[in-house]
Amino acid sequence: MFGFGLGPTELIIVAGIVLLLFGTRLPRVMRSLGEGIVEFKRGINSSDEERISQSAGQSQDATKPQD
Repeated sequence: MFGFGLGPTELIIVAGIVLLLFGTRLPRVMRSLGEGIVEFKRGINSSDEERISQSAGQSQDATKPQD
């Protein structure tokens, strides 16, 4: 039904095994995943701000009168 021909019961069993094996590491993994997402969003926002400030600077240069 789901991916790789596994049904819901098999997926629940696999999820249980994963929890047993990696249960103590899951909070750390999820925290680092969240931090990575936050850093990614910051990088995107900073590049957007730089692009906006550069385009604003170019438009101001274009409107200055030539001496």
